[in-house]
Amino acid sequence: MLQKIFTWWNSSTLGTQFTLWRRGARLVGTDEQGNRYFEEKTGSAPDGGGRKRRWVVYHGVAEASRVPPDWHGWLHHTFEEPPTVKPLTRRAFEKDHMPNMTGTPLAYHPPGSLFRPEGAKGVGPDYEAWSPDAA
Repeated sequence: MLQKIFTWWNSSTLGTQFTLWRRGARLVGTDEQGNRYFEEKTGSAPDGGGRKRRWVVYHGVAEASRVPPDWHGWLHHTFEEPPTVKPLTRRAFEKDHMPNMTGTPLAYHPPGSLFRPEGAKGVGPDYEAWSPDAA
């Protein structure tokens, strides 16, 4: 119970759950990572004619890069139908969605980076390190 009150980075808090309940949000679907997507039953405008608000409740750490492209488009009203009703067609050149790995052991390090397992050995022969004595 205390985790639901104080940990906003780990799924939803009681405040989020209350807002979803108060606005009458319905569960639209979930993605392959377990994130849940909600939409208001009526629009936000007083006359009910406004756009319906949409939410994502993350499964685990709240990191925006964990939202797949099809759900991102639905959240931002680019697509009217959710991916559970009308999935995006994948093209041959498209890669699978991958969240931002910066700051994790799986982060990308270019050749020559000191953070690579082999160290700076990946640097080409044309590289010459700067030295203050050479100036």
